[in-house]
Amino acid sequence: MTVLENQHPEEVNSIAVDISHQSNLKLSKTEKKYLRKQNKARNTLLRHEGIETVSHATQSLVIANGGLGNGVSRKQLLPVLQGCGSVDSLLMPPNKPYSFVTYATTEEARKAYAVLHGKEIVADLGQKIILYLNFVEKAQCKALGLHGLPPGLLVVEEIISSEDERLLLESVNWAEDADNTNCQKSLKHRRVKHFGYEFHYENNNVDKDKPLPGGLPDICERILEKWLKEGYIKHKPDQLTVNQYEPGHGIPAHIDTHSAFEDEIVSLSLGSEIVMDFKHPDGVLVQVMLPRRSLLVMTGESRYLWTHGITPRKFDTVHASEHYRSGIITSDIGNLTLSKRGVRTSFTFRKVRRTPCNCNYSLVCDSQRKEKPPSFPESDKEASRLEQEYVHRVYEEIAGHFSSTRHTPWPCIVEFLKALPSGSVVADIGCGNGKYLGINKELYMIGCDRSENLVAICRERQFQAFVGDALAVPVRSGSCDACISIAVIHHFATAERRVAAIQELVRLLRPGGTALIYVWAMEQEYNNQKSKYLRGNRISQGTQEEITSATSAEGLLVEQMRGEACQDSASSVPSVNHVQEGGGGKLRGISSELPIHTNRTSFHSQDVLVPWHLKRNTGKDKASVSFGSTEPQNPGPICHRYYHVFCGGELEAACQTLGNVSILKSYYDQGNWCVILQKS
Repeated sequence: MTVLENQHPEEVNSIAVDISHQSNLKLSKTEKKYLRKQNKARNTLLRHEGIETVSHATQSLVIANGGLGNGVSRKQLLPVLQGCGSVDSLLMPPNKPYSFVTYATTEEARKAYAVLHGKEIVADLGQKIILYLNFVEKAQCKALGLHGLPPGLLVVEEIISSEDERLLLESVNWAEDADNTNCQKSLKHRRVKHFGYEFHYENNNVDKDKPLPGGLPDICERILEKWLKEGYIKHKPDQLTVNQYEPGHGIPAHIDTHSAFEDEIVSLSLGSEIVMDFKHPDGVLVQVMLPRRSLLVMTGESRYLWTHGITPRKFDTVHASEHYRSGIITSDIGNLTLSKRGVRTSFTFRKVRRTPCNCNYSLVCDSQRKEKPPSFPESDKEASRLEQEYVHRVYEEIAGHFSSTRHTPWPCIVEFLKALPSGSVVADIGCGNGKYLGINKELYMIGCDRSENLVAICRERQFQAFVGDALAVPVRSGSCDACISIAVIHHFATAERRVAAIQELVRLLRPGGTALIYVWAMEQEYNNQKSKYLRGNRISQGTQEEITSATSAEGLLVEQMRGEACQDSASSVPSVNHVQEGGGGKLRGISSELPIHTNRTSFHSQDVLVPWHLKRNTGKDKASVSFGSTEPQNPGPICHRYYHVFCGGELEAACQTLGNVSILKSYYDQGNWCVILQKS
């Protein structure tokens, strides 16, 4: 880390004055900026850790912007801190933008504040950041949950020699043509080759009657025989997928298709180490270090129930101690640092399944799933039936859990409501739990929703709401000054029904009245920025409205997708049939069947079913899970909701089919396409 001397000594001295006296000083523009940043850091610390800063000097400091989440490693930061005195401890919580340092004496801590507060540094990733320091009574963080490895998971270090590693890597010729017999493919974030059987992305399975010529590479046969003899695997694999990951690349959380492969999934890491994320459907995350030349073996619960994936990033949070290599990344924040990723090649071996899967995890097993995914509707009657089964019935079932994930209103929607004249009559069509009904007390707001249970929640909150259909709202024409429709119209299954829903909003408006409409966007990356839905790394669920509530503004993307899928946030289980480390994650409908979306990933089809993992006892005691138990753990019920995600320009085009409206504004807001229209 480079510390850039960009301040005059007199500025450092004025900044270093006891915090309690700063408000009494005449501060320069630079000092005022630092004070604002310092206050922001103070509020962040209180919100994340429940720790308040103090106005007097102590032995301990919190260092805002000096955290693993900013790309600052322990190896970089510690020498800088030691330059100001003897450091007793340096705590660096994973994925946080701050760290805590404790000095041997208060004087040394005061010196560090004077020297480092407001200093610009260059971090590991090459970006310039400014450190902001505050004193705290004690350096501490919230305890991180510590769980053992998922049941059935095994990591074996140094399973092969460096010579075998070289031979394995050389056995894969990436220069071959893409149409060769080993089915080489270039996916968005990695290169892939298949041996034995090709993995088909269109149905996330293999054609068991069409083996690839040549079988597995010769060197693999010898290594597999050795693993069988030593007891690391019980069955000899007949399918191999080779993935090559550049630094910064990853793979979405997924479960290998139950019906495609047998119980045992084994993956060999070559070229570089990696941290793999394992997630239980109840929300528990276990991060596992896979060293170079190590073997990962997944059986039982870890293979069938837990998702596994790799977060796309260039640095991993790892243990600083060199003697600690494989296994879980523990909660010891005094022993964490950053490790730069290298090029990793994985050899994932599987055995093709010849009979239906009869595992103990029927709720997430495609072989045991009773209902086939519905087909795309070809008539208005079929569309109505699809919406009844995969929208209305589902929201009635999940209403309580859904409501518990809807908290913070979205800023642009709040701005629209607060800009309306006092006394305006406003209808929220598809009001859900009434999150927007109380935003502006100067308005007369009514809510309408198809779900009786959600309307009951609105009434419990003393809001005016009634049960009704968005295609036939029981309100007099021209009686509303404004309407909002937030994350509703994308639930209608045909273009005609979506236009009819917009027409119904317009019918309610008086001439000159305005309506705000939000729908999920097909484009979850816009202007080279990922939506909060894709960026989310916590586990939860909801709507684009629901999604982002996990990270900051809760509102319109699905929290089912929060909490990190539209990535990754309550907890949602990505469908078991979609993305394999050998698969690639592209979803396309087979004939007319609707694909099941994998949460926290980009959309590959406009018409999809989005999983919601239902928790019955939301807001109270969470179900406990014994992670050391050998008993199978089934998640709660998984419900699937129908969505039509809109492409750019599609919402505007639907509005323009109506002759009595004009579009005042259209924009993109965190994974949603949005329109403000006015009735002529």
